[in-house]
Amino acid sequence: MLTVDFRRLFIRDGTRVLDLGCGAGRHAFEAARRGARVVALDTDGAELARVAAIAAAMDEAGELPAGASIATAAADATAMPFPDGAFDIVIAAEVMEHIRPDQQAMDEVYRVLRPGGVAAVTVPAWLPERVCWLLSDDYHNVPGGHLRIFTRQELETKLRRAGLDVGGHHHAHALHSPYWWLKCAVGVHDDRHPLASAYHRLLVWDIMRKPAVTQLADRALNPLIGKSLVVYATKPAAPAALVAARPTASEKVHAAA
Repeated sequence: MLTVDFRRLFIRDGTRVLDLGCGAGRHAFEAARRGARVVALDTDGAELARVAAIAAAMDEAGELPAGASIATAAADATAMPFPDGAFDIVIAAEVMEHIRPDQQAMDEVYRVLRPGGVAAVTVPAWLPERVCWLLSDDYHNVPGGHLRIFTRQELETKLRRAGLDVGGHHHAHALHSPYWWLKCAVGVHDDRHPLASAYHRLLVWDIMRKPAVTQLADRALNPLIGKSLVVYATKPAAPAALVAARPTASEKVHAAA
C-alpha cells in the first residue's frame, strides 16, 4: 500500500532514492521496481533485516530491472551518514511525527538531496489523527509512538525553513481512517474484536482486489478524511543566498563601465 504518488517522482534507471524511515520497505520496493538505486534507512535492525531479505528475493526472482538495487542503512534521521547531495529523491513516509527534533531531520533531508532533487514527506493528517488521539491514549502514548499532530501549514513551514521549495500536496488512505477510529474506540491492541477484524478484512480485500467502488470512495473521501497528508518539495537548483548574491545583468554592465 503506497502513500506517495510515484507519478510525481519521475524515477528513471539509476535514480538515487533514499527511503527515510523505511519500515517494512513498501516505498523502497516500488522505487527499485522502477529502476532506482535505493537506500532504505531505519533505526530498527529487525525491519532492515526483513527489507534486505525481501530485496534479495526480488532480485533472485528477476523482479528488479538491471542496475536497480536496494541497500539498507541503520542510522538516525537527524544525522545521516551520507554526503551532501547524495540522492535525487528522498521519501520520508510517516516518520517525522516520531522524531522529536523534526526540524533537524528536515534539514538533513535538504542536505542529502541534490540541487533540483525532490522530497516526498508524508505524515498523519490532522483531523483523522486528532480523532485517534481523543479516542485513545494507547494509540500514541507508547515508546516510539507519535509525538505530534501536524497541520499542513506546520509541515510546509518546516520544510521551507529547511530550504526546500514546497510544491503540491494530497491526502491518501481515507478508508483507513474509520478503521483506526474503530480500533481506538474498542481497544487499539484488540485485533480480535469482531468489528475491527471485519473492517480489517475489508481493507485487505480492497488492497488485494482494488475494486472500482472502493477506489472511487477512497479518492472522493481523501480530501476530507485521508489518513495521510503527502507534501512534495524541491531543493532549489542554487542556494537562495547564492541567487541573491549573484549580480544582475544591469549590475554587470555598470561594473564593466
